[in-house]
Amino acid sequence: MLEKKKIAFKTLGCRLNLFETDSLMSEFAKRGYEVVDDIDAEADVYIINTCTVTNQSDQKSKRVMNHTYRLHNDSVKIVTGCMATNYKEDLVKSGKADYVVDNDRKTSIVDIVEAHFKGESADPDMFEKDVFGYEPAKVTAHTRALIKIQDGCNRFCTYCIIPKVRGRAISRPEDEVIDNIKKVIDYGFKEIVLTGVNLGTYKHGDTDFESLVKKILSLPGNFRVRISSIEPDGFTESFFKLFKNEKLTPHLHLCLQSGSEEILKRMRRMYSVELFEEMANKLREEVPGFNITTDIIVGFPGETDEDFKDTLEVAGRIKFGHIHTFKYSVRKGTRAERLPGQIHGKIKTARSEEVRKLSEKMREEYRKSFVGKEQVVLVERIDDNGFATGYGENYVPVSIKEKGLKPNTFYKVSLTGIEFTNDEPVLTGKSAEEYFYG
Repeated sequence: MLEKKKIAFKTLGCRLNLFETDSLMSEFAKRGYEVVDDIDAEADVYIINTCTVTNQSDQKSKRVMNHTYRLHNDSVKIVTGCMATNYKEDLVKSGKADYVVDNDRKTSIVDIVEAHFKGESADPDMFEKDVFGYEPAKVTAHTRALIKIQDGCNRFCTYCIIPKVRGRAISRPEDEVIDNIKKVIDYGFKEIVLTGVNLGTYKHGDTDFESLVKKILSLPGNFRVRISSIEPDGFTESFFKLFKNEKLTPHLHLCLQSGSEEILKRMRRMYSVELFEEMANKLREEVPGFNITTDIIVGFPGETDEDFKDTLEVAGRIKFGHIHTFKYSVRKGTRAERLPGQIHGKIKTARSEEVRKLSEKMREEYRKSFVGKEQVVLVERIDDNGFATGYGENYVPVSIKEKGLKPNTFYKVSLTGIEFTNDEPVLTGKSAEEYFYG
């Protein structure tokens, strides 16, 4: 019997990349490959799924690619993802990857590898473009099942390169989305995460994002649904009311980017600070304690001290559960590259640190607000002490101080306190009772 070929993955960037890696990993396993979870381990094939959203993302992707090339020069190396799309010609010329596969052909990677080992032509450009040809992953490294419903973006924010590397907005057919979700529920997944580049723009036939979510929530089974990062515009009152359904988790990652109206205009964002705050207030009217997390870019061209002060004040009013902070970095080919008023790196670093400190303060305050309340926790693992850990419906981490609980199971937990694990505030709980979503 032939020895199984081994394949290793490294994923950088967003949940969309993670979904696509999960699907590829599952398909390779189905075809008899042994998946190893460490890119430093010995394998026959290495797949690096890259990100290019910032200069830092490029650097991380390049470091992984160079490291893999030095360590595993005799193995097959494939670079894919957004950096592979943006710098395809340069990466091919570098000779550090055997195959450079753009996002449009990422679904073909399994066939490319198979063709390579059969000695057949495996030129990625020979394969058809297909951004939705991913089967739902049956085996992943995490509890949640990611489902891709949309790709691409038509917004063209002045700082963003995503429309170039992901293309124009396109939505997956409703029946394929529903079929994928039914499959992962049958596989035993208990939390479904809807993912895409710009989820709110989903539109296929007569089905928009709101009606798609309604149909997903109506499916039978013991599962819940989480919406990943989403843009804060275009939603109606009826969308906010969807969160009354217990299967839809009360957490959204709404991308603010700046609390300055002037900077939002320079970024070409399609909403105002007033609209953003109105959305946040409506969500919390529907579900008290609703967790709103966000992204903020500091040091955007032309950002004054007053603009930055506006951002801090808006964040303080909304009281985010967490803030992902990015220092603006120039992306070639974007409008912002040509904007006047580029900000010095030291100023960006200082502003980033201020936002980080505010974020840590608000995160701790938000999580402390749950002490004395209950959360339905999906257990992800059992720690070295035999205690269960996982996330509540508000996407807050919880350590359940009881033994004998089962992974991939919902428990309603009474929250009793908070502890710090690697400087992160984690809620603690007890009196866990198994819970079933209707």
